Amino acid sequence: INMANVFKLKTKNAILTSAETLYTAQASKTAVVLGLVLANKGTATVKATVTLESDTSDTETNENVTLLHEVSLPVNSTLEFFSGQKLILQATDVMKVKSDTASSLDVALSIMEQDV
Repeated sequence: INMANVFKLKTKNAILTSAETLYTAQASKTAVVLGLVLANKGTATVKATVTLESDTSDTETNENVTLLHEVSLPVNSTLEFFSGQKLILQATDVMKVKSDTASSLDVALSIMEQDV
């Protein structure tokens, strides 16, 4: 069985104050989150929230969780999240991001998708 690994980059600029979908794991794929970068390009400190919506099930059913909750990013700063860590996303899992200040936050997500 040939299980292809595909590296991808997902980006969003000017994040809004309501949760925006950054990435949805594809059907018949598992995704490994390799890194998440959040950058404050605004004129004041912003608070970023990153959530994972998951209802996938093996032996138990997953629930929606918050990965970062209102983490403060000073003006002109960048936060690299997941550096050296890994997070596995199963089919239909959704990563979302929001900012407390509209249009001040940019994000970039690095993932590796693998066929299941």
